[in-house]
Amino acid sequence: MAHDEATQTGSLRDDLPIVTITVGAGAGRREIAVRIRAGEGRPVVWLGGFRSDMRATKATALDGWATRRGRPLVRFDYTGHGESGGVFADAVVSTWVEDALAVLERFADDQPVLVGSSMGGWVTCLAVRERLNQGRSGPAGIVLIAPALDFTHDLMWEAFPEEVRTEIEQRGVWYRETAYAPEPYPITRALIEDGQRNRMLDGPVDPGCPVHILQGMNDPDVPWAHALKTVDRLPAQGTVLTLIKDGDHRLSRPQDIDLMLRTVDAVA
Repeated sequence: MAHDEATQTGSLRDDLPIVTITVGAGAGRREIAVRIRAGEGRPVVWLGGFRSDMRATKATALDGWATRRGRPLVRFDYTGHGESGGVFADAVVSTWVEDALAVLERFADDQPVLVGSSMGGWVTCLAVRERLNQGRSGPAGIVLIAPALDFTHDLMWEAFPEEVRTEIEQRGVWYRETAYAPEPYPITRALIEDGQRNRMLDGPVDPGCPVHILQGMNDPDVPWAHALKTVDRLPAQGTVLTLIKDGDHRLSRPQDIDLMLRTVDAVA
C-alpha cells in the first residue's frame, strides 16, 4: 500500500485559509486542518489517501473544479497528515474515521457528495456506515478512486513475508521503504489490529447511494482485482466501475484527472 500521491506545494489553489477543529479528548485531542471552498448546492468532500494530504494533485484539481462550478468543497488532513496535528505513527484507521466524522458533522452534514481516494475510500465507507448507524443522513453519492478497503489486512498483512509479520508482532512497528517519499513510513501493530476490527469486505457494503469507482489496471498498490471485490460487496443498483487499463495507483495524469472531474460532475 503506497503513499497516495505527492503534495503540490505552492499551489495557487491553496490560498484558502485553514480552519481548525478539535477532535478527540485527553491524550488523543488534536487539531484537524480544514479548507473550505464556498459555493452553492450540496457540498463535495475530499477524503485523501494514506500519507497524502489536501494539497495533493487530485485534491487541488477538485478544488479547481469546485471554483469553476461554484460548488462548495471541503478538504481536510487526517491526524498526522499534512497540516493537521497529531503523530502519524500514533494514529490508526479508526482515528482517521473519527476525523472524517467530525469534519462531515461540522461542514457537510446534509447529504454531501464524497470523493475518497485509496485509503480515503475505506475511510469514506466506514464513516458513512457509522453515520447511517447513528440515524444521520447518508451521502447523495460517492466517487471512489482506487479504493483500498481493508488494505491493512488484504494488501499489507496478507502480503507481508513472515519476517515482517514477526517484526511487527514483536517490536510493534516495521518501517517500510517507499518510492513515494524519501523516508520509510511506520506500519504499526496497532494499525494492523485496528484495521482487522474495521474490515468491511467480509460482508455487504451498502452506503445507500450511487457509487462510482475509478480503478487503474496497472496499479501495483491496490490491484484492480481488489476493486472487483469491493464492487461485489456493493449493491448492484447504482454501482459503476470504470477501469483504466494503463492507469496506475495515483491516477493523476491529465487524462485521469479529467476523468475524475467528469465523474464527480456527473455524480454531483
